[in-house]
Amino acid sequence: MKRDRWQAAKTEVTTWRRGSLPGLMVIVAVMMARLSGALQFWELVTFDRFLLLRPPEPMDERIVIVGITEEDIQRAKTYPIPDRDIADLLKRLQAYEPIAIGLDIVRDIPVEPGNAELTSVFRSSKNTIGVEIALPDRSGLTVEPPPALPPEQVGFADTVLDADGYQRRSLLGTGTHKSPQDYRLSFPLRLAESYLATKGIELKDGIRDRYAMRFGSIELTRVQSNSGGYVRADAAGNQILLNVRSGKLPFRVLSLAQIKSGKVNPDWIRGKIVLIGIMSFSAKDLASSGAIAGINPGRIYGVEMQAHATSQIISAVLDRRSLIRVWADGWETLWIVVWGLLGMSLGRFLHLPWKILLGLLIASISPIAICYGLILLGWWVPIVPVLLVLVLNGTGLMAALFYRHEQELRLRLEERQFAIEQTFNAIHSGPLQTLVGILRTAQGEATPSPFLPELQRLSHELRAVYGSVQRDAIADEPNLRMGSAIELALQAPLHELLYKVYSNTLEQELPYLKTIKFKIVQFDPFNTLHLRLEHKRSLCRFLEEALCNVGKHAIEATRLTVICTQEGDRQVIRVADNGRGKPSDTEAINSAKTNCDKEIIEDINSKLQPSGLGTELANNLAKQLGGTFRRYPNQPRGIVCELTWSAKRRWFW
Repeated sequence: MKRDRWQAAKTEVTTWRRGSLPGLMVIVAVMMARLSGALQFWELVTFDRFLLLRPPEPMDERIVIVGITEEDIQRAKTYPIPDRDIADLLKRLQAYEPIAIGLDIVRDIPVEPGNAELTSVFRSSKNTIGVEIALPDRSGLTVEPPPALPPEQVGFADTVLDADGYQRRSLLGTGTHKSPQDYRLSFPLRLAESYLATKGIELKDGIRDRYAMRFGSIELTRVQSNSGGYVRADAAGNQILLNVRSGKLPFRVLSLAQIKSGKVNPDWIRGKIVLIGIMSFSAKDLASSGAIAGINPGRIYGVEMQAHATSQIISAVLDRRSLIRVWADGWETLWIVVWGLLGMSLGRFLHLPWKILLGLLIASISPIAICYGLILLGWWVPIVPVLLVLVLNGTGLMAALFYRHEQELRLRLEERQFAIEQTFNAIHSGPLQTLVGILRTAQGEATPSPFLPELQRLSHELRAVYGSVQRDAIADEPNLRMGSAIELALQAPLHELLYKVYSNTLEQELPYLKTIKFKIVQFDPFNTLHLRLEHKRSLCRFLEEALCNVGKHAIEATRLTVICTQEGDRQVIRVADNGRGKPSDTEAINSAKTNCDKEIIEDINSKLQPSGLGTELANNLAKQLGGTFRRYPNQPRGIVCELTWSAKRRWFW
């Protein structure tokens, strides 16, 4: 037993070693494509889609946006908005006692009238955070912060964009181009720091990663150059993956007109963070994100993106809302390889093509569902390379399976053709030559033998059988020849084919077909979705064989019943006659019935008609169709030959 198990295991290892090379090459190719960055775009798009499809989250009421709209700009009759209007807005908001006010509008130079008034408000407001542009743009320019604000009340509004122009990362801190040691903090981080300070939570260095930032026990995981789906991304500064809030109303948005009119619930602002920004397309202060259902596809206002970045930090610290984390490179590689091996194993354990297709579909849906579930938990796991190794290995396996199927079919046809040739040669060299000699002798006699016509018919039938079997050996041939007179197209409905077989067979010169006076026939449509042409050909041959047996062995038969129909969930071909068998068999059955010996009855019934090659073929056909073949006595006299199979079972190959 142990030796057999060892041999089986050795055979399995050998099979895998020989058959796994193409699948392993696919896995290696996909991994190389991923490392080259060829899959990065699709990974990022899938990441956006997963974030967008998350269930909606409740509004974060700790953050309020005051948007300066196109109507406000038209009302002011100038752009940029004058310093006087900004100063007035800040004073009105301060009256509601917010924790922090973030002005996401650059004010490096005066915008008269009202600059002196705005400067005075800046100097007296210790909770106002202004913005600067710390990193140079393409022209090498930066934007200084408002001069009246001290450095601790300034945050940069710089963003990190991917190659497609979308923002998926939040830059928290960076050194300036003039001095890397002059480290600056971002606008959202300054606002979150101010809010969390009122909760007794201070900004500190990380513990697991000393270059990361930390509030309490929550460490803001830094983005590395190969985090998640990124490949050699610019990870300069201190960046985290942006986990935007889902839902259509992530924050409460008020207009400048509402603030000026005083039509605001004080509780909306008291103790909250207020962000002020331009919410007008003409100002072009816009951000792009595929993870937010914005006013236009992928486009939201810049102040909204700053609100998302601020809310992410506060929610992670106070609500334990997940930050976006990634696996280590080793775990990601193992994850991809495991799914690639699963795709390779489909053909090893699922041998039927339709099962492989179903397995491939389930296997493809599973990692998508897993990755989506992990996104909900805050983990970004690669999905595109997983689907690639699954689909490529699965479809390659299907192609190999079809090729193997074609090769096996061609080999089987060649073997069948060779066997037929060998059989006919053996018959031709032996019995057929003997028969030819007898015919010559009989034809040369002065007195013709009474058996001469029968011998001639036998010779003709032998040659016709050879020709028919030779044609049937080609399984893909869509025709079935009945003798030499009729050829049936197998694409026709099965019940029509069976009726033609029935009609053609009854025209044959068989002794006991001539005595039949009554015929009961029924040919109804069959469910043939699961049948191949070879199955239809075999069913026609089965009916022909059953009818020929009646013609050859049903002595004194006067009634013939042929039923081809569906009974419940079974499909049936039934041929019954009322002929009598040999006297010795009839007497034995009567004796067995008298003695109630069921085994003797069944044994004799199995011998009432020839049980050689025809019975063996019928049993094989029943096995292929998942059905049964029976031959049993008809009452009160005769034999029933019956083949049944399921109408529901599905066969594809």
